[in-house]
Amino acid sequence: MSKLIGIIGAMDIEVDGIVSSMSEVEIKKISGITFYKGKLGSSCAVVAKCGIGKVFAALCAQTMILEYHPDVIINSGVAGSLGGGVGVLDVVIADKVVQHDMDTSAIGDPYGLISGINVIYIDADKSASESLASACQSLNYKCHSGTIASGDKFIASKSDKDLIKERFGARACEMEGAAIGQVCYVNNTKFAILRAISDGEGAEMDYMTFAPLASKQSIEIIKKFVEIY
Repeated sequence: MSKLIGIIGAMDIEVDGIVSSMSEVEIKKISGITFYKGKLGSSCAVVAKCGIGKVFAALCAQTMILEYHPDVIINSGVAGSLGGGVGVLDVVIADKVVQHDMDTSAIGDPYGLISGINVIYIDADKSASESLASACQSLNYKCHSGTIASGDKFIASKSDKDLIKERFGARACEMEGAAIGQVCYVNNTKFAILRAISDGEGAEMDYMTFAPLASKQSIEIIKKFVEIY
């Protein structure tokens, strides 16, 4: 039996190019989220746009797991660089994820600790991440591996970026990946996170200029990934 690959993006520009490449598509709407199940190349896939932010991301991932039981979930899209040599239109593949806005430090916990599972970092699946890296390299994109940090805020200021980098050693920040990682962790589902960098020091201006290009990159990598995974 072929693997079923789950693919989640936050915005239309992150998933439309994938859905339009699918065949034999079955559409189902659950909790306001539209799921597209069909063939992507020679692979079986289910694709959804979750919406922006950790709650929508978690809702989508949990629904996808319960309804479709994917072998792996790939969260792809765009992110902001936190420096350290990661430039606009580079690609970052997570070796682990962290929620930079999870903070119970007032009661003595370390920053980022997720109560209940009592971890700060959640590891991405090594095999899926390596396949994403191979897909990225085959397309000649500059690829980095490292921590991706998620939180319910568009991180624009240098001070915010420096703080996240200092606390967690993260290389990129966005608003969904770590929530999807947490849902996958508690459901014992493999996951990987792919981010094309849409903004760096220019923050909002960079994002408006480069988000469409970065989204196109992430879609191309996903299409290549399903061929080799």
